[in-house]
This record gives sequence, structure tokens and C-alpha cells, in this order.
Amino acid sequence: MKFPGSVLASVFLFVAETTAALYLSSTYRSGGDGMWQALTLLFSLLPCALVQLTLLFVHRDFSRDRPLVLLLHLLQLGPLFRCFEVFCIYCQSGHVEEPYVSITKKRQMPKNGFSEEVEKEVGQAEGKLFTHRSAFSRASVIQAFLGSAPQLTLQLYISTLQQDVTIGRFFQVGRCVVSEVPKEDPTPLSDETHKSRNLFLEVWLLRGLFMVLSLLSIVYGALRCNILAIKIKYDEYDVKVKPLAYVCIFLWRSFEIATRVIVLVLFTSVLKAWVVIVVLINFFSFFLYPWILFWCSGSPFPENIEKALSRVGTTIVLCFLTLLYAGINMFCWSAVQLKINNPDLISKSQNWYRLLVYYMLRFIENAFLLLMWYLYKTDIYMYVCAPLLILQLLIGYCTAILFMLVFYQFFHPCKKLFSSSVSEGFQEWLKCVCCDCRQQKSRESVGKTDLRSTGDRDETPSSSKISSMPSQILNTDELCSA
Repeated sequence: MKFPGSVLASVFLFVAETTAALYLSSTYRSGGDGMWQALTLLFSLLPCALVQLTLLFVHRDFSRDRPLVLLLHLLQLGPLFRCFEVFCIYCQSGHVEEPYVSITKKRQMPKNGFSEEVEKEVGQAEGKLFTHRSAFSRASVIQAFLGSAPQLTLQLYISTLQQDVTIGRFFQVGRCVVSEVPKEDPTPLSDETHKSRNLFLEVWLLRGLFMVLSLLSIVYGALRCNILAIKIKYDEYDVKVKPLAYVCIFLWRSFEIATRVIVLVLFTSVLKAWVVIVVLINFFSFFLYPWILFWCSGSPFPENIEKALSRVGTTIVLCFLTLLYAGINMFCWSAVQLKINNPDLISKSQNWYRLLVYYMLRFIENAFLLLMWYLYKTDIYMYVCAPLLILQLLIGYCTAILFMLVFYQFFHPCKKLFSSSVSEGFQEWLKCVCCDCRQQKSRESVGKTDLRSTGDRDETPSSSKISSMPSQILNTDELCSA
């Protein structure tokens, strides 16, 4: 039985990030920053509540008589209890013989054009672990994009406003404080000065650690989103993800999310009012897109999401899924296409065109936001080389795209099922570009030859007229001599 490492990673990130957020909010309160404290608590407690509801929904505990479990989730201790339950099942799985097993059929990846169907016995313990892994994977995605992503943006924005992104700022403040003490006065610094410096260092270190945890949580959530998308799209196959695939996805998502967050923070720091318009356009575009496709398809309202849910409950669940879908696409590619009229709610077709359009538009948007930041940057970026920073961010986003292409070309677990690979698509695109260039050149050459032929036709009558003039002169001379 596979070790539940994904459950342990999800619980660790959840507990570490929540603890760091609560402690950082207390430091904001002691420093008199009430607004930063409120926003930090909002982006920490709201995803915690959503995670508790997700775990209860996946395990169907609302319709079961488990008051202790409901109480623990109400106290925000649900993930810890679920993790303890997972390891209890894992430790007891090899010691107790299970009387009932179920048989699942999975197809292996095709070799030499042939794919075999393999039967596998799944016990009750393994089935329970599978449910727990699925629940924690979905909880990690919710925690990442509805909590960690706005939290990371907020903390980086606060650091930018307070100009303490680099540790040199701390030593500069320390030197300024020391230089204010007269040389002839040997008295040491006051206790208030020491407390302010210690508080500054504590907030700086805690905020830096918190931002690292938030970035790891977002990248892990994006990684789980990729794996969930692969397993849902290729549900009938036995999918095995290699370690190099995890590394490639991790690098791809790290560069993509880090550059996106930095671009949003830089733009927000100079144009605070306009960032609301940018965020709303992004959010409503991705939120309404699945609903527009559903209304245009003319399909009936889905009723098979959960039997215990009413029509209103189904609508709430679908709205929450589209909200999560919009939150993911705000920061990175979601790797799935939400399809409301599909029983699985996800389109299983691999659409390369949608992927290409997304990254092209996102790259253009990032470049435009960076240009606006460069034009309206303030004095807080006096010691920042703006052109170099813009170049680094654009190169970082291109690096993310490069790792994505490497993943789909070499490390995707189901690359043998693709109708066309990334390299083949790139070759076809080059052929199309070359054909267009050749057609354009041929049209230009045909146009030039047409211009030359018309020019020759225009020049021919004029030359005949010139040649006829001496003949006429000779004829008059001969007449005169006669």
C-alpha cells in the first residue's frame, strides 16, 4: 500500500501557514496596523472554513451521525483528525485481513500500439485511503488559490510599501539609529530603540517565512491540480507519475506563479484603482465562461452531482467550483476545462489551442502591466533597475512556459495517448508560417512582374513615336532637294 505522503504534505502546509498567519496578525496588531491585521486574518480563516467544508462534503459526513467529527471541524481541527485517521488505517492495513475486496479494471499505457487491461483487488482500507487522498488533494487546491495566493500578494504588497524587501534595509535603519547618538555621549541606545529594532527584525523574518510557505502552498496546490486533471481525463488508465515529472511541474508552476504575483504587486503599488478593474475583468471572464458555454449548449441542468443535494445545493456547489476555477486561472493555467454539462464536470479532451491562447494573452497582459508600472513608478523604486527587473520577469515567465513544454513533451505520464506531441505541433506551426511566407513572397513577385509588364507596355508606344520622328525629317529633306 502506498505511503500517504500527499496527506502529510497537505496537513503540514495547512498548519504551518495558519499558525504563521495568526502570529503575524498579532504582530500587526502590536504595531498598530489594524487594516493589515484584518486582511491577513481574512485570507487565513476563510480558506480554513472552506477546507473544513470540503473534507466534510467529500466524506459525506453531513448525512452521517458523527457529532465528534463535526465538532472537530467546527474547531478547525478537521485536517489534523483526518490525518490521524489516515495513518491509523495505514498502520493497521497489513495486520488485519479484509473479508471483502473489490476488483477494479485499469488499462495500461499502450506498448507497441497495444494496451492490456489489468484487474486489481482493492480492499476497504485502500479504498478509504484513496478517498482521503482525494479529499486532501481538493482541500490543497482550495487552500492554495483561495487563501495562499491572495495572502502572498498581500504580504508582498505590504513589504513593497514598507520598503523592507531586502535585509539591507534593516542594517540601514540600524546605522541611522546609531548615527543619531552623539559621539561624546557614551550612553547606550534606549530600550524603546532596541524594542523597535527587534520588532522590525521579527516582523521581517516572519513575513519572509510566511511568504515562502504561501508560495510553496500555491505551487503544491497547482501540482495537485495537474495530477487531478491527469487522473480525471485518463480515468480508465493506470496512471503512474514519475519523480522527474513532479520536479518539472514544480519548476513550471514556481516560475509561473512567482512572476505573476510580482507583476500584480508592482502594478498595484503604482495604480491602486486600476488594479481593481484588472482583477474584476480576469475574475468574471473565467467565472462566466463555463456558464456561457453551458447556456449555449442548451443542455439540461445537471442533477447527478450528489444525490443528497437539492437543486439549490447543486447550484451553490457549481458556483463554488466556478469560483475556484476563476481563482486558479487568475494566477496560473488550471490544466482543466470546467464543463458544467459533463457528468464529471471536466472536459477530457486535450485542447492545445486553448492552452496556447491562454499563455499568449497572459504574457501580453504581464508585459502591459509591467509597462504601466515602468511609466508610473514612484520614488520607492529609486534604487531598482526597472528595465532589468522587467526583463527578468518576462524571462522568468518564458522559463515557466519552457518547463511546461518539456513536461508535455517528455514527462507526461499519458503522452503516448496524445494525437500529436508538442514537437509535432511546433513543426506544423513552423510549416504553416513558412508556407505563408512563401505565398506572400510569391504574391509579391507576381505583383512586381505585373508592374514591370504594365510599365513595358506604357513605354512601347513612346519609343515608336520617337523612332518615327527621324523618318519624317528625312522625308521632308528629300522633298526639299527634289
